[in-house]
Amino acid sequence: MARNTQVAADHNAPPVTQILAKFVATHPSRGWSDAVDHEAHRTFMNWLGCAVGAAKHEAADAALAAVNMLQPAAQASVLGRSDKVDMASAALVNGITSHTFDFDDTHLKTIIHPAGPVASAVLALAEHTGASGRDVIDALVIGIDVSCRVGNAMYPEHYDRGWHITGSTGTLGAAAACARLLKLDIEKTAMALGIAASQPVGMREQFGTMTKPFHPGGAARAGLMSALLASKGFTASPKALEAPRGMMQTVSTKNDWNEITGELGQRFEISFNSYKPFACGIVIHPSIDACAQLRGQGVTPDQVERIELKVHSLVLELTGKKEPADGLQAKFSVYHGCAAGLTFGYAAEDEFSDEVVNRPDMVALRRKVVATVDDSIDEASVDVTAVLKDGRRVHVFVEHAIGSLQNPMTDALLEGKFHGLSDPILGAAQTSQLISACWAVGKAPNVSAIIGLAAPKG
Repeated sequence: MARNTQVAADHNAPPVTQILAKFVATHPSRGWSDAVDHEAHRTFMNWLGCAVGAAKHEAADAALAAVNMLQPAAQASVLGRSDKVDMASAALVNGITSHTFDFDDTHLKTIIHPAGPVASAVLALAEHTGASGRDVIDALVIGIDVSCRVGNAMYPEHYDRGWHITGSTGTLGAAAACARLLKLDIEKTAMALGIAASQPVGMREQFGTMTKPFHPGGAARAGLMSALLASKGFTASPKALEAPRGMMQTVSTKNDWNEITGELGQRFEISFNSYKPFACGIVIHPSIDACAQLRGQGVTPDQVERIELKVHSLVLELTGKKEPADGLQAKFSVYHGCAAGLTFGYAAEDEFSDEVVNRPDMVALRRKVVATVDDSIDEASVDVTAVLKDGRRVHVFVEHAIGSLQNPMTDALLEGKFHGLSDPILGAAQTSQLISACWAVGKAPNVSAIIGLAAPKG
């Protein structure tokens, strides 16, 4: 039977696999501004806090139980726990925990969560190899640049097709970072990227389940294994990214190659990273911020007749769950986000617990939220009006929510967030020591101090 093999392919794509491989292998250490280097430390610290904070979550228990069935060698640590497993399994589990609370970093242009795949792979490899903290930060900056540049080239079409872009591009970022840490040459780095290109991870259908945080964990493991395979001479196509039937043209009809090559080595995507003050999908943040502002103006839940919410269509597409059954589902409910913002004034992980999600007062309040689509409003903004029982209307418009690039979390706020995540696992004093070690990782001879402080004592 004849088959229709017509492919709308770009047969003249630039050799981006080789271009990225040369960048990863040869860009000088600390070859960026102090601001970029500081952002890398912020990214590392935020990622580590998220991973430690979720160390006791049932998703971590399940993942660790599964990898232990493989009888892994004790090569690397599981953050926030005393367990040691093989490098690949540590990358997997730490990638899972870093995203379990949906509290990790976000590259807003693509809504990639870049640190989960990259940092999880890098730290596991660095612990085993004894790599320096400087090498870790270099690998983090470069790996995130690879994943986000590929994401820039394919977004939004790739995401709209149903791919979870954090996992699909994170595999490449993790492979690039690990290749850098292993000091692979250009040829072997290209092979690492090529091997990773056959392993994109994650579908958006999984949002609201444990499999969503599996995506960055799976990407971390796949990227690490890709670099290890390449280091031993395993081969792949030298044009695995850009070829007509390579990764990028297979998973997306949009491929803006200039997003990969433009200002490569001069503009670093980690500069555009942002950090979440709220433990849920990023598009809910403006609504939580707005409802927290309503609370700050004296509006209380018992006064509310209804909350009128005007949002971009993407907000309801991603977070339109009206009746979330548990905390994981509530992270994709703008209705619960509004209820949490008005009730508590914030929405960290506790406000997305199963108990809080199913509290009668929270159920009643989120049923008072009436959301309508207005695509004249940016997806990062929101228009909220609280209609009160006495007839008053209190209006708030949030153009840029706290945590956005225009209204970023300060270093002090990031430290406070870290304490909120880590104190229940490690205690406040040890958490403070771990925070200090994170700020100094770029000067550390190795990562052993961080690994030791990230494990509970006794």
